[in-house]
Amino acid sequence: MRSPVNVLVLPFRGTLKDGFSYAVFRRSDGDAASWQAVAGGVEGGETPLEAAQRELEEETGLSPTRRWVELDAHATVPARLFRDWPSWGPDVYVVRELAFGAEAAMDEIIRLSDEHADVQWLSYSDARELLRWDSNRTALWELHTRLTDGVLAPAGLD
Repeated sequence: MRSPVNVLVLPFRGTLKDGFSYAVFRRSDGDAASWQAVAGGVEGGETPLEAAQRELEEETGLSPTRRWVELDAHATVPARLFRDWPSWGPDVYVVRELAFGAEAAMDEIIRLSDEHADVQWLSYSDARELLRWDSNRTALWELHTRLTDGVLAPAGLD
């Protein structure tokens, strides 16, 4: 059973010298105008990181074996927006959303699941402009700031 916790995954690539880019995804469902990060629920028995790794692989085809960045950014989403909310009990009003960065190699190819119709690798400013949800923009800001401030040195950073 799904728990009332969601994960958000922001794939990123690049270096401090050459700049960073971030993958954003256009939904293929009724909300097809929405661009977002990879997102999904934490299934029973999973940790949030395990859910993030599973969601990344399911939605992009990227292996979960990579460098992960647990972000401080978090948000909440009304529980009633989720199909599973009745099973969480009467005291669950919001679903926590926890954010992660997932480093990708420059030559890695994303294979989209049916959940998404398109993907773009964009600069920080272009990705921020395209993302629909505030929580996605906040997580992107934190990840980008950690990378460009040198607080987080990705593998291969020159």
